[in-house]
Amino acid sequence: MISLEHTRMFAAYNHWQNNSLYHAADGLTDAARLADRGAFFSSIHETLAHILWADRMWLSRFDMCEKPTVKGNQALAMFPEWDRLKTERQAMDALITRWTGELTTLRLAGELTWYSGAAGAQQTQPVWFIVTHIFNHQTHHRGQVHAMLTAAGAKPEDTDMFLIPAGLGFP
Repeated sequence: MISLEHTRMFAAYNHWQNNSLYHAADGLTDAARLADRGAFFSSIHETLAHILWADRMWLSRFDMCEKPTVKGNQALAMFPEWDRLKTERQAMDALITRWTGELTTLRLAGELTWYSGAAGAQQTQPVWFIVTHIFNHQTHHRGQVHAMLTAAGAKPEDTDMFLIPAGLGFP
């Protein structure tokens, strides 16, 4: 099982990396952010929208926010405007930080049961496993965005965890 400190470290890392990617993407035009770059979710904007969609889906299962009203492959419909996507991302990062700050060892050791549209069935998993999945999912898709940004000539920050700036709450 992971520790509470581990969840809080990943929340800080998530916040730092999202800021890096969004700052780098700010230097591109809307057309460049929406251009199909051959990724699973096509574009920089759509992939970032999907990450936010997934964070909302998972945190809704913990009663931290409203459940998205569209499927994961329709996330762009929720956040078609760049400025709104950025604002919603910042709010979600604050929520994730709060959520991990409120987690307890007992809750982390417990289970979560939910209906998974992806699996088409009810699922039950340990909370620590789900928390790990949430942060792994973000990291996976942010890696795709990082590659698309770099190919577009933008310069996101390094992604190495040990380079997280001091003052972000970890270490």
